[in-house]
Amino acid sequence: MITLKDVSKIYPMGKMSVDALKGVSLEFKKGDFIAVAGPSGSGKTTLMNIIGLIDVPTQGDVFIGGNETGKLSRRELTRFRREYIGFIFQSFNLLPVLNVFENVELPLVLNKGAVSRAERKERVGHLLDLMELTDRSGHLPMELSGGQQQRVAIARALVTNPKIVLADEPTANLDSVTGEKILEFMKNINRQQGTTFIFSTHDPDIWAMANHIVFLRDGAVESEEHR
Repeated sequence: MITLKDVSKIYPMGKMSVDALKGVSLEFKKGDFIAVAGPSGSGKTTLMNIIGLIDVPTQGDVFIGGNETGKLSRRELTRFRREYIGFIFQSFNLLPVLNVFENVELPLVLNKGAVSRAERKERVGHLLDLMELTDRSGHLPMELSGGQQQRVAIARALVTNPKIVLADEPTANLDSVTGEKILEFMKNINRQQGTTFIFSTHDPDIWAMANHIVFLRDGAVESEEHR
């Protein structure tokens, strides 16, 4: 599903440079529930950005679904990212002027002509029902609790039927009870649909649920755990 071969990322900093990743080689299988852990500055965000095709490695190769991403044009990368990958952020990133239904529908609207209006309505309705948000579909984000906003963000990430979901500290801004419930929602999607989830996280509850944990330190893989 996802293979990284000897991936390094160097950021120039004036006359200096920062080695954000150093020769990282990893393999993630379809349906994995993965936690990427490590202290601040370990390379977690850089790794997630490279897998999410937001950034490109300085050296090394990245394969997603059998596609060598380094050989895709910028336009192809944009289309591939839109169709293949969903993103969940710890700050939710919902548009305040759109209601719940419209926030979830937005990725489909932006992908003009790919999905009919009827199918958009069906997909969004199904996800809102799954996330127990149907009665909040007309509400604005400011009218929701933190947990409800995160569930909207999850629904938005899933509405394009992505093969991979990348989640950056999705429980960081939630209390422990709400965070646990959010994780159960994502684990159920993982079980039912075989969606691959990759978390950048310090949350031990996510580590406990993961079947594959990667520990990074100073830009390199310190250890891996498979369950």
